[in-house]
Amino acid sequence: MPPIKHFSDPDFSLDDILLGAVLLVDKPLGWTSFDVVNKLKYFARHELQLPKLKIGHAGTLDPLATGLLVVCTGKATKSIGQFQGGEKEYTGTIYLGQTTPSFDLETAPQGNFATGHITLEMLQEISQVFLGEHWQRPPIYSAKQVNGKRAYLAARAGEEMEMRPVQVTINEFTIVRFQVPHVDFRIRCSKGTYIRSIANDLGQKLGSGSYLSALRRTKSAPFGVDDANLPEDIMKRLKEISIARPLSNAYPS
Repeated sequence: MPPIKHFSDPDFSLDDILLGAVLLVDKPLGWTSFDVVNKLKYFARHELQLPKLKIGHAGTLDPLATGLLVVCTGKATKSIGQFQGGEKEYTGTIYLGQTTPSFDLETAPQGNFATGHITLEMLQEISQVFLGEHWQRPPIYSAKQVNGKRAYLAARAGEEMEMRPVQVTINEFTIVRFQVPHVDFRIRCSKGTYIRSIANDLGQKLGSGSYLSALRRTKSAPFGVDDANLPEDIMKRLKEISIARPLSNAYPS
């Protein structure tokens, strides 16, 4: 397999898209990861005239999250598993004093819990309890497969199901800013970690309630969001590249 080219490389060409490229996307709020892939796939087929191009992403981001989504094309899709295994970094905000069934704002906040006893020192101390390897229970409103069905579909249908814990690793949990009821944080963790679950668990350990109110993925090793582009900017640039450096090779088999 030829070396994987990045969208930011100055000599990036349409041939690189076919041979195998990495597109670093800054996923907008409200988009699913599949929305991004489908948008790029439609663009490749109808604007770049590449009907057989393979496109896939290396790690799902929730619709309510923004930030880095690693998208692979062509033969680079064979490296998706490798990219998925890289360490992730997130920044975001946890809201104290209420909970939600989805652990984020997909569902409405409920309940009212005391927050007056929570201090910055308390937050910093308890956040360190999450460090290292531990078992985490995924949210029922997630894309996890349970008995052959996506968990969120069962949750929306009001079905009861058991979410089995999975082992995750938290390498950093830093409280960046605290102003009741908002807690800004930075987390570095292994693949498969649900930041929503961390937000919910934090509230319980604080003797209160909490949910994730904002989330942004800033890194998916070895890539960073500073090198990412919005989908429309990527498509605009690819159109410019297709004109400046048209496809020169036959589609690789």
